[in-house]
Amino acid sequence: MGTHGAGFEGSTGDAALLHIQGEVFVGKPGEKVILQCGIAPFRDHVEWRHGMEMIFSKPRGGFKRKGTGATALRSMEQGDTNLQISRLKEEDAGKFTCIVDRKSQEHTLLVVSVSADPPGELQVGAEASLQCGVRGHDSVAQQWRSPKGQKTLSGTFRLESVALSDAGTWECVFSLEGVEYRESLVIKVKEPASTQKPESTPIHGSVPRYPPNVSQSPSVTSLLLGLRWWVWVAVGVGFLIVLLLVVLVILLCKRIQRRKRRYLKMKMGRLPLQPKEYCQCERPAAAEKPRQGRRREKPKAPPPAAAANVET
Repeated sequence: MGTHGAGFEGSTGDAALLHIQGEVFVGKPGEKVILQCGIAPFRDHVEWRHGMEMIFSKPRGGFKRKGTGATALRSMEQGDTNLQISRLKEEDAGKFTCIVDRKSQEHTLLVVSVSADPPGELQVGAEASLQCGVRGHDSVAQQWRSPKGQKTLSGTFRLESVALSDAGTWECVFSLEGVEYRESLVIKVKEPASTQKPESTPIHGSVPRYPPNVSQSPSVTSLLLGLRWWVWVAVGVGFLIVLLLVVLVILLCKRIQRRKRRYLKMKMGRLPLQPKEYCQCERPAAAEKPRQGRRREKPKAPPPAAAANVET
């Protein structure tokens, strides 16, 4: 395993890189994985690449550069030379190269996903399929191993009829470069709901028949017009409650009417008298006020001679 040194001359100089055999790391989608470089410590420069895409490049004492790819955005350095990838996705699988000073080491990241269709708890007698997918290397072959130890030759195994014996831990087994890897999937199986035929309900008005030697149960003898005694009790109690409510409504209506009449009587007693009902008392009319006008002059007294003539 290894990459050509010319692909990294821009960051490591003109000298040839020394390639070292790497490791295989396995992760599941959504989890976190840490890729260990295997070369430590570094003196001048450390860099991680995913294929030809840069994850980050950090010179000692210099400015750190980070890539803009999806994997780079979810990655960060761990320690001096390791790489941590969070929220792992299938597209993160593949070749990763760690470059420390003038040495490079290539690692392989396999992203394994196992699932059952339908998901969750399986029903007895139903159909289901188990799927195992490995991303990151073309030559990886998968097979399923059942809880009984039996193996299949395909990464997708179909259960034609699920049985209780299928419950347990299934393993997706795959190998790469002579090393075997396993990923587990727990399968739960439940029995279907009871399919017992319910007891037949007697038709309204009919009485079920019993063998002559078997006495009738009290529930049968207590039927009246096809209904049990507690049904009649409930009907009677309901009728009594309705009757009491009707009586209560009637009493309330009568009480409201009495209060209304009493209120009207009190209101009429407090009303003021109408104009025609005021008492008219007999009293002399007021004297007419004298008119204001010119003041009459007093007649002048007659002369003395005239007065004497008058007296004679």
